[in-house]
Amino acid sequence: MSEIPTKPNVEGSPETIRQVNQEKSFHHPCFNGCGGKNTRLHLPVAPACTIQCNYCVRKYECVNESRPGVTATVLSPREALERFLEAKQRLGNLDVVGIAGPGDALAEFEKTRETFALIREADPELTCCLSTNGLLLPRYADEIAALGVSHVTVTVNALDPAVGKRIYRRVDFEGKHYTGIEAAAILLENQYAGIERLKALGIICKVNIVMLKGINDTQIPGIVEKVKEAGADLTNIMQLIPVKGSIFEHLPLTSNAEITEMRKSCELILPQMYHCRQCRADAAGTLDEDISYTFTSAALEKSAAESAGIVRTCLFAVASQNGMLVDQHFGHATGFYMYEYKDGQITFIERREVPQYCFGSNRCGSAENTMERILETIAGCSGVIAMRIGEIPRVRLAEQGIEVFMTYNYITDAVREAAERS
Repeated sequence: MSEIPTKPNVEGSPETIRQVNQEKSFHHPCFNGCGGKNTRLHLPVAPACTIQCNYCVRKYECVNESRPGVTATVLSPREALERFLEAKQRLGNLDVVGIAGPGDALAEFEKTRETFALIREADPELTCCLSTNGLLLPRYADEIAALGVSHVTVTVNALDPAVGKRIYRRVDFEGKHYTGIEAAAILLENQYAGIERLKALGIICKVNIVMLKGINDTQIPGIVEKVKEAGADLTNIMQLIPVKGSIFEHLPLTSNAEITEMRKSCELILPQMYHCRQCRADAAGTLDEDISYTFTSAALEKSAAESAGIVRTCLFAVASQNGMLVDQHFGHATGFYMYEYKDGQITFIERREVPQYCFGSNRCGSAENTMERILETIAGCSGVIAMRIGEIPRVRLAEQGIEVFMTYNYITDAVREAAERS
């Protein structure tokens, strides 16, 4: 293992360090306010987590979903270095490397420590960042600074333990297992203490807040106020991504309009991030064009096929309410947006009308002729992409050789990921 740095890239007072780190924010797509063409690389070396959120399900061998907690594979620190060197060659203008899971970057800190040490040895000028739930932040903040990490994102979802206990199923701290208000109180105390320590060290801090309708939505302005007092530089209020198998998989979704309204309100308190893509733990490229799929074994096979002159074409039927996001249940769709994936290019073809399959729990899946008409309409598709789908239509689609991909994502990202997996 490489020698661990014992001081940050920049020496001087916290104010001096902070000024230099703030200048780096202009090149960091998650901190510069607009994303732009700056590229970043997430290295999935941290699979363990110290808490269990009710909206989270981690996946370690998945190329089909685009959300935090998901990666195609977990890397060792040495493998992470190899991926960084490859990405640096392919991306050209790689400015930022971060560790964002798929668990928590501080849960097995020795892996995060070794990864950053190796990366900084290869490129001392690189901007390094990490994401954490904040439970262990007071313990490791000084060492994070010593590793040259300039930007840290902390996810804070509650203002008080009474709300926190509804969001967190458990907290593992100091060798003990906590639940309920006690668990939430420990987490919140450490989160705010950790943010205060980051500020004292000159590290730029962003706070992520997942807006949970009926649970923490009324507290969000108060959370923003409190993290500002602790020293946070900006906040990122995000929509819940409904994940199958999580406790909150059926929680009502927050609309884009509601998220925007909340961000605008909280912008009076702290600067807000408006361009978040809620990236995977192995994300690569720009925020608008994630190329993490090109690092998978399937992508390597595809590259070999392309070298042999084989052109691959797929057609996908996408369930969407507005033509931008995969945000609709299969059974609620009255039409599907048809997208072609050909030789790496994604093209919108048309919207095909279909009869609505599901009208509620008492009228869903009973009309066989409705499913037949849907199958006729999307004949020739490689797959269907929807936010959710029932078991009966899933089976019927599988019988026709049509694969189902469930996600909540931008359509073009979802189509690309589905094509790489199919």
